[in-house]
Amino acid sequence: MTAVDDGCAGTLGGSALLEDECHLKHTHTHSHTQHREAPMVVVWRNVVLMSVLHTAAVYALVLIPSASTYTLLWTVVCFVFSALGITAGAHRLWSHRSYKASLPLRIFLAVANSMAFQNDIYEWSRDHRVHHKYSETDADPHNASRGFFFAHIGWLLVRKHPDVIENGQKLELSDLKNDRVVMFQRRFYKTSVVVMCFLIPAMLPWFLWAESLWVGFFVPVLLRYTLVLNATWLVNSAAHMWGNRPYNMNINPRENRFVTFSAIGEGFHNYHHTFPYDYATSEFGCKLNLTTCFIDLMCVLGLAKDRHRVPTDLVRARAKRTGDGSHRTG
Repeated sequence: MTAVDDGCAGTLGGSALLEDECHLKHTHTHSHTQHREAPMVVVWRNVVLMSVLHTAAVYALVLIPSASTYTLLWTVVCFVFSALGITAGAHRLWSHRSYKASLPLRIFLAVANSMAFQNDIYEWSRDHRVHHKYSETDADPHNASRGFFFAHIGWLLVRKHPDVIENGQKLELSDLKNDRVVMFQRRFYKTSVVVMCFLIPAMLPWFLWAESLWVGFFVPVLLRYTLVLNATWLVNSAAHMWGNRPYNMNINPRENRFVTFSAIGEGFHNYHHTFPYDYATSEFGCKLNLTTCFIDLMCVLGLAKDRHRVPTDLVRARAKRTGDGSHRTG
């Protein structure tokens, strides 16, 4: 997507491959609290791009037996690195400001975010804040009340609801605008994506251990990219539909272990939407939460600090008051 500050929200996992419908002119609309029907217009360019990408990823599965062990390990490294650019970077650091990161760590996470190729940090964070503020309404870009397919990928294949655009323009984003790393990445985002998402993952195996460029392009690049996208999208879809709600049964987000595993710690979603400022997004710390382990390691190394945490007694009191009765400690 073209990086422009137009207030249009995409949020968790919007692929920057796609056309930015935010550029379309739109008229002033009423508040998102007043329901109104909006025509669903398919963006066929996006449909074609997503279809081609996923077809290529399926083909990449056929190439796995011919890939070297080093290439497969490199694919896993790229998956984790790019995922951290979303989970530890765009999500927990820049969207929620749940901890503080030093300049070297912010640069590291910005580079990882470019490899993830899900819109630049500024746009991703802006869109995610819209999602939290207007969750499960017409102003939520991937409103899960419209079904699994829409919440997972369908929202990227149609024009955005006018409420998404309108409410995205109202957010205060001075913290992002004042972050030099965020704005530098935004300025050079397209170049950084070409290098980090495509060239380095494909070229390094060819250069270091003579992997074919064909395998290098399809496995560490397209397959890895598609897997990271879908892992991120599962937080929007599956984690808003299936699982228990031990902290707040009055909201849709759930605790979903499969999503926790695939999205390296982002599946404790009922907890996260109840306590969005907690850096661990879970009351269990590093348990099943690679992103939390990473942030903790950065603190040990002196590269991060001021991790925001919810006191245990407050968590238990909230679970007792609004949970569905499934809360367990440990």
